[in-house]
Amino acid sequence: MNPLQYCPEFVEGSPPVASANGGSSSCSLLDNSVKVYPETELVEVEGSHSSTFSTLLSIYQKFSSTNNSNGRSLKLFFLFITGFIVYNESNAQTKQTQSANQIWLGYFNQTRFNNKWGLWADVHLRTKEDFVSDLSQGILRLGLTYYLADDLKLTAGYAYVNHFPAENHKNISQPEHRPWQQLQWHTRYPKLRLMQWFRLEERYRRKILNDDKLDGGYNFNFRARYNFFSQFPLSKKSFQPRTFSFVVNDEVHINFGKQIINNYFDQNRFFVGFAYHANKHDNFQFGYMNVFQQLAAGNRYRSNQVARLFYFHNLDLRH
Repeated sequence: MNPLQYCPEFVEGSPPVASANGGSSSCSLLDNSVKVYPETELVEVEGSHSSTFSTLLSIYQKFSSTNNSNGRSLKLFFLFITGFIVYNESNAQTKQTQSANQIWLGYFNQTRFNNKWGLWADVHLRTKEDFVSDLSQGILRLGLTYYLADDLKLTAGYAYVNHFPAENHKNISQPEHRPWQQLQWHTRYPKLRLMQWFRLEERYRRKILNDDKLDGGYNFNFRARYNFFSQFPLSKKSFQPRTFSFVVNDEVHINFGKQIINNYFDQNRFFVGFAYHANKHDNFQFGYMNVFQQLAAGNRYRSNQVARLFYFHNLDLRH
């Protein structure tokens, strides 16, 4: 017996309707569902949920004639669980996940000119796959920083992004122009350092005509980013030169704008690793990062395993 023949409302989402004799209409709906799915057959294969369906159906049959509160609760539980499995199975059949191994190199500089003004600069180079095979992206970002306080600052600037040849532009690079604004703040404790920022980006990505030629105009969307960075010392001399600390960092990216249809969630970057404090202001961070990204199609995802190597260089010209 095809388990889906028992209840089309699991798939269509319609609520149970009372039958003519005053009882539950679940069975009649289950019987009539043969007309909705006349060709459906489920075969038990490794990884399928048909055995789970069979178990749940046997529970349903056992309590379908029970009119007490326990029976009704179990029937509702059965409907909920089966609907949940159908939903997840339908998503699993359509979701596609790609994966790649990459290296991300980055240099960050924050230079403070006086009590109120400073400069932000960072440069990135990222490989495409197999850690060292080809390049995926290069970024140059500049910004002007205004210090509201020593640990609270506003930055606005511009980034140029080069997307090296990829799936839909195999022989050319795609340029992107990215104005950005950011609020950043630091929290310092003897045994813990925290850094957070909210960043807003306006992304202008050049349109692509084919694998060999760029088109006129740009695709545009906004992207909001929230970054949470935490650092824990690994020696008694907390955060002092020539010591190490443990780093946990997560950053979530959210798309919005008229051209965003399916992928409002853009990506999440989770990093765990170590920092070596070269001096009181500079540190070198290295470790593992997972980048989980939803692509524009909505049902396609990318999960990248990344070796991340960043150097943070801070200058204070007031002294």
